[in-house]
Amino acid sequence: MSKLNTRALLAELIAFNTVSSESNLALINYVRDYLAEYGVSCQVLIDGSGQKANLLAVIGPQELPGIVLSGHTDVVAVEGQHWQSDPFILREADGRLYGRGAADMKSWLAAVLALVPELVARPLRQPVWLAFSHDEEVGCKGVPGLLAHIDRLPVLPAVCIVGEPTEMRPVLGHKGKIALRCAVTGYASHSAYTPQGVNAIEYAVQIIQRLMTLAERLQQEKNVAFDPPFSTLQTGVIRGGEALNIVPASCQFDFEIRTLPDVDAQPIVDEITAWCERELVPQMQRISPDCTIVFSPLSHYPGLQTQSTAATDEVMALLPSPAALSTVAFGTEGGLFQQHGIPTLVCGPGSMAQGHKPDEFVSVQQLAECDAFLLRLCHRLQIV
Repeated sequence: MSKLNTRALLAELIAFNTVSSESNLALINYVRDYLAEYGVSCQVLIDGSGQKANLLAVIGPQELPGIVLSGHTDVVAVEGQHWQSDPFILREADGRLYGRGAADMKSWLAAVLALVPELVARPLRQPVWLAFSHDEEVGCKGVPGLLAHIDRLPVLPAVCIVGEPTEMRPVLGHKGKIALRCAVTGYASHSAYTPQGVNAIEYAVQIIQRLMTLAERLQQEKNVAFDPPFSTLQTGVIRGGEALNIVPASCQFDFEIRTLPDVDAQPIVDEITAWCERELVPQMQRISPDCTIVFSPLSHYPGLQTQSTAATDEVMALLPSPAALSTVAFGTEGGLFQQHGIPTLVCGPGSMAQGHKPDEFVSVQQLAECDAFLLRLCHRLQIV
């Protein structure tokens, strides 16, 4: 496997605009055709919209435990960012490869695809599964569909590697996340007669203040392996009102809870919803019975806290250096694989410090380290 092949594949993948709001079918079809060139069949699993798809392929004896190489095909948007070059054309400069998804996480996908000729060169002792998903950036929405198919395998894989950018250091832990939207429906009136209305913005503010109190409580439970070492809660988006002289009849805001792996966010959600129904809604409905407060889920994925197994130890022994195990602040689909009984570690080229930013890049050195790791993994699995 050569650096040139991985780089060329990365250029191809970056050229597909797979921002989460767009379709990823063109990229998935490209991967399908690429795999077919090496005699590897795959399942293209199209979602209900018909615009998004996951891809699942296997090389080797699938009746045995094996390794999943997992990654997402979507990337974050580039609007509002100032790039020095076209974000969907790979650019190399000063030992760096620039483009949207170069770090997060098309460099991993490119390295995995570059490994395919080596994987098919000789029989494997264990299968290697390629699991490429859609819509990870908006809440790991594609992965459950993949896992539904993996659950039906004769034998579950022994380990999963999620190739998010960790600078090729093994990560065995990250926080979980639940995101919700709160929609407050009040009652409009002329602002000169404010008491006759129900101000949806002001009630939303009361809920947000309550959330801030809950956020302080979450800080009491700590795990120093994480940064920050406690679960967090924050409001990220708020919209409401039409004009200054109208008591606003609607307001909505989005908030998220990022929890330590052993912390359950649901009691927090239950507490805030129960408080609204008990304290706020009756006040609002004294003016109008149509007033409501409704919470709707936006996304949810579990945290990751992997215990060492023979399979994870074997993978980590092949990494570039015996770096200490670590955790990361960002989330991945790793917790979902773990939840389905597949021990999972996160390890991939590049750094999330470059992810989601203009002029996103992965270093040529990081890509080479990933190539070398995957090649060692391939040789370890082959029948000599």
